[in-house]
Amino acid sequence: MVDISDESASAGGQIPSVRTPRRALLVVAGLPGAGKSTVLHKLTAPPGTVVLDSEQVRARLRALLPAAVPYRWYRPLVHAAHRARIAWACLRAEGRVIAHEPSTRGTTRLMLVLFAVLGGRRRVLVWLHVGPEEALAGQHARGRLIRGRSFQLHVHRANRFHRALLAGKAPRAWQDVRLFTREDVVAGLRVTGPR
Repeated sequence: MVDISDESASAGGQIPSVRTPRRALLVVAGLPGAGKSTVLHKLTAPPGTVVLDSEQVRARLRALLPAAVPYRWYRPLVHAAHRARIAWACLRAEGRVIAHEPSTRGTTRLMLVLFAVLGGRRRVLVWLHVGPEEALAGQHARGRLIRGRSFQLHVHRANRFHRALLAGKAPRAWQDVRLFTREDVVAGLRVTGPR
């Protein structure tokens, strides 16, 4: 069943929650700068949950490389390593896997579904919807801007996907889809369910 309701969105400062089984891949998706990493930093999840953020890979590589090397030079390596970590965790982790991935491309969402299927995991997508201006402000705040053309492609694909969700056309490959705004998850996100 695909559920695109936002009924668990925070009201009065409450933390929204998403219930999943222990063997699940939950992807926090949305535009670059939407606040996905912030959600992961404020995440409450059961013990044994594996949380994967591309920033973890970026920080490791930044520590290994000379400071003069611009991020854009090793960005593809960060993305490849991050996705490999998601695949590995889906196959090997005992508990839930929660990952940050923009997922504005349909092919990226399909790849993540494949990782979950191969790992025998329930597929849960948390779509964090923000407008382009808000996402750009988020990019400025973190000090990493996406190139103009690349960002516009993200915006176009994200808007198309968001409209499909609102029209009740969530991809059936995802068993649960939750739609939130940045305001909904300002206090964080709680993942619950059986251990």
